[in-house]
Amino acid sequence: MSPARTPSAAAPSVTAPSVTAPSLLGAEVGRRIGVGLMYGLWKPRVLGAWRVPTTGPVILAVNHSHNIDGPMVMGVAPRPTHFLIKKEAFIGPLDPFLLGIGQVKVDRSTADRTAITQALAVLANGGVLGIFPEGTRGEGDFASLRAGLSYFAVRGGAPIVPVAVLGSTERRGRLIRGLPPLRSRVDVVFGDPFEAGDGTGRRTRKALDEATVRIQKQLGAHLENARRLTGRR
Repeated sequence: MSPARTPSAAAPSVTAPSVTAPSLLGAEVGRRIGVGLMYGLWKPRVLGAWRVPTTGPVILAVNHSHNIDGPMVMGVAPRPTHFLIKKEAFIGPLDPFLLGIGQVKVDRSTADRTAITQALAVLANGGVLGIFPEGTRGEGDFASLRAGLSYFAVRGGAPIVPVAVLGSTERRGRLIRGLPPLRSRVDVVFGDPFEAGDGTGRRTRKALDEATVRIQKQLGAHLENARRLTGRR
């Protein structure tokens, strides 16, 4: 989840000694767990995964309409992914588990400096950062974006790959009503990477607002294309 408040250009350095970068090895373990669970419980159809750059920092911008969207992307993405996840999800045994698989806990009620620093560290280390740019689960149509995505893209110098997860909310399962039916198909469509900035390197509030507008157009266009490709609405 992206922070609820827009980070400022004076956010902490990615080399801040008090913050440990999320574990890449942990994220790889999480990816392997995701592969087993997602392909074991459902039938993911993955389109365009080859568009994700094989090396270097990248941000996966994922629409969010169901709780399985994040784990689904973790399981089908070609690289291990560190997702920004709301702190409310880190309860009981899920807290050490999610931290252990390299995910980033975010307090959405404030500009969470620790989460910002960890996210920037992922990008500085050439890793993959997963963000739900809408900030919370909803219609999954990218209609309302928070500024956190543009900040991380511009500050981290990372291209954005739009990701559309479709089919996770079409029907409810018979055994577990809160999940899609077991062995049902869920489509995950990766789009072409793009740069959020305007090429000037500016990090002002105005520049971030302009980047957010550009991002929303790109994500909206990708979602429409993904719906056409998969036949889903």
